[in-house]
Amino acid sequence: MMRPQRQRILISSGSTPTLKPHVRLQYDTVRQAWALLSPEKVFWPDEVSLDILNLCDGAHSVTRILEELSMQYDAPIEEIAADVETFLQDWSDRSLVML
Repeated sequence: MMRPQRQRILISSGSTPTLKPHVRLQYDTVRQAWALLSPEKVFWPDEVSLDILNLCDGAHSVTRILEELSMQYDAPIEEIAADVETFLQDWSDRSLVML
């Protein structure tokens, strides 16, 4: 039986990432850490990943996310762009973030 292949959406500067409907961020009081919950999966994002995910609200474009992170971390956009875009693309490929 052939499985339909999912089309890969590629990130662009105008993409407005948002968490998929089946994904949510939730604070775990026992571990005192944020968890990204998806059916049958739990991810424990680090501080930088959490900052990126919090900006994935469908209102911030990738450009705006980079601008905000650049100010927050006092880092040039050129130095953080590749890492942020790779992170978003990877999480999109895992069906956690919509681009």
